[in-house]
Amino acid sequence: MLDGDLADLYGVEVKQLKRQVRRNIDRFPADFMFELSKEEYESLRRHLGTLKRGEHSKYLPYAFTEQGVAMLSSVLRSKRAVQVNVEIMRAFVRLREMIASHKDLARKLDALEKKYDTQFKAVFDAIRELMKPPAERAKKRIGFMKGAG
Repeated sequence: MLDGDLADLYGVEVKQLKRQVRRNIDRFPADFMFELSKEEYESLRRHLGTLKRGEHSKYLPYAFTEQGVAMLSSVLRSKRAVQVNVEIMRAFVRLREMIASHKDLARKLDALEKKYDTQFKAVFDAIRELMKPPAERAKKRIGFMKGAG
């Protein structure tokens, strides 16, 4: 999660969150938090669309892993920080459960595919295609293609 999103959730300013993190930097090793590179930030900004004046920081944002989010609760000591942290941890648990069930579904699909003959191959291929994350699915390109025609 990015520092701006976490600051919104915790009800603090981004600069306050970053200040507390810098004051306690030894609690945030690289596998808990890292600063986005300029290229990563530019890519993110392009994906988010047009920027409004004063809405985005001129400084590179921090990205926090699950462990980094958990550590934030020890740095931001408000009642709201604790409540938000509990909810974020619950969300991470639900996410892990979803991923585990997805893997379980893939294993079951493999077992079914081995059990039935090739007449169902098209069905299994279609199910696997639906299970892929949206970024991996084949997208039809729209518009003019370089070298086409």
